[in-house]
Amino acid sequence: MSVLPLVFTSGWASGINAYAVVLLLGVFGATGLSDDVPATLQRPEVLVTAGVLFLCEAVADKIPYVDSAWDSVHTVIRPAAGAWVGAVLAGQSGSLNDAVAGLVGGSTALASHAVKAGTRMAVNTSPEPFSNVIVSLAEDLGVGGLVTFAIFNPQAAAIIAAVLLLGGLVILIFLISRIRRFLRRRAQRREEKRLAGRTGSPPGW
Repeated sequence: MSVLPLVFTSGWASGINAYAVVLLLGVFGATGLSDDVPATLQRPEVLVTAGVLFLCEAVADKIPYVDSAWDSVHTVIRPAAGAWVGAVLAGQSGSLNDAVAGLVGGSTALASHAVKAGTRMAVNTSPEPFSNVIVSLAEDLGVGGLVTFAIFNPQAAAIIAAVLLLGGLVILIFLISRIRRFLRRRAQRREEKRLAGRTGSPPGW
């Protein structure tokens, strides 16, 4: 059976929360629930690192504006993780070229990351902080549920991931105005901090 559906789903999930994907796949492999998970993802140091970073993301992802800063840092990390996971899954299976799997996983992760980051910018235009927590919890549950489902039914999970990705891109188009508002507000805050720094500088500076 081709590993392509699992690669696609893990790529989508990596764009949302790459550390959760690595941790979940590693646990499934280490506990013997799946033979499709390569030994690389089951190594103790990989599981511990992914677990610690997952906890960091679980906190940062629920704080307004901090979540967008975290997303900015992970613009490269999440697609790279999606490509890496895809390549090692293909290497374990042997049914798909590693480079092709890496390209599928990385590009899918980049697309879902764009949806996540853009949606968070739109959410951050709301004055209350609870929407960030709700959206973050929904993302965590979605990633955990779909990756788990993909282990046992990869084809169906890939279809769901494709629908979610397409739907997210459509929603992102409608949120462009709110994203622009977020970017203007962030630029304004930076300017205010810069002016405040000048005001508080000692004489002669």
